[in-house]
Amino acid sequence: MSRPTAKTTSRTLDLLKELVSRPSITPDDKGCQQLLSNKLEPLGFKTEKLDFAEVENLWLRKGTEAPLFCFAGHTDVVPTGPVDSWKFDPFQAVEEDGKLYGRGTADMKGGIAAFTIACERFVTDYPDHKGSIAFLITSDEEGPAKNGTVKVIETLEARNEKIDCCIVGEPSSSKKVGDVIKNGRRGSLGCQLKIIGKQGHVAYPHLANNPIHLTAPMLAELIAMQWDKGNDFFPPTTFQVSNLNAGTGASNVIPGILEMDFNFRFSTEITPEEIQEKVEALINKHQLDFEINWSLSGMPFLTAEGNLLTAAVVAIKDITGLETELSTSGGTSDGRFIAPTGAQVLELGPTNSTIHQVNECVAIEELDILEKIYYRILMEILL
Repeated sequence: MSRPTAKTTSRTLDLLKELVSRPSITPDDKGCQQLLSNKLEPLGFKTEKLDFAEVENLWLRKGTEAPLFCFAGHTDVVPTGPVDSWKFDPFQAVEEDGKLYGRGTADMKGGIAAFTIACERFVTDYPDHKGSIAFLITSDEEGPAKNGTVKVIETLEARNEKIDCCIVGEPSSSKKVGDVIKNGRRGSLGCQLKIIGKQGHVAYPHLANNPIHLTAPMLAELIAMQWDKGNDFFPPTTFQVSNLNAGTGASNVIPGILEMDFNFRFSTEITPEEIQEKVEALINKHQLDFEINWSLSGMPFLTAEGNLLTAAVVAIKDITGLETELSTSGGTSDGRFIAPTGAQVLELGPTNSTIHQVNECVAIEELDILEKIYYRILMEILL
């Protein structure tokens, strides 16, 4: 492992180091949310813990009036992978050459640190701002996402507590902070498919029924299908196989079962029901004996216009000089649970080139740029 270089001074950086030093691998929060509460409660934020099962969730709110502006994020991180492959201990938050290394620096404790300091500074500068500010923080975004943001939103909806504008601090930027805003996301539909054949000896194929051979023509046709052409906001729907398993491990045995996992990232041009119908019709066309299980983890959402989008574009232009690009590409985020309530939702955070990788890092300079962007957005919405 390398030696760190000289340290940089920044309130956002200091908070990020504290967050990264807590090994909050899903679903463990490791005190990150308490750290945020400790910083924001003295400014008038009221803490509400909304924990479900093993997942810790934090709802912080200052004020009771509309509009309600919310920052959303997750304190949980993915596993480090082989620690020996890292330049530094992934939970030591080490500086080198203008970057901070550590698991979660970009995804997404960097965003959390930046919007926390931006909010702290804004509330101090403008204590009589209009509306309300809230934080929705979970420890279950990188995992199953069953007891995190989705449960908090259900709780808020049940008591008619409506978010008007929401910034999710996910690492949306590509090459420079602010160059890309995610103003929507495609839907995600997963499938577990089992094709049932008959096990046998490879020397007697007439006495068996190989599910690999049976599946191959159907899979080739499935891969070649065009699901839609996308639209002005969304790229075309895509299909990808993530796992394909068959066989006993013996080279002289025809397997009896093939199991396949695949996923659709779909646009608003097609519904999950239409996808399911087309897939199952194709399987039946090839006369396969099968079992199937579908899992819809999120519908597509879009914030095509509104005061939040305008504020973000203005803030980025003012702070960085960049003309930001609007995009709906990439994976899913917890924005998919917030947008259906009627909230305007954008994802805006650090650059994403190292997320989930060994040696995940964030440029220290971009943390303060991001904090200034968040601060300016608050000014645009709440003053």
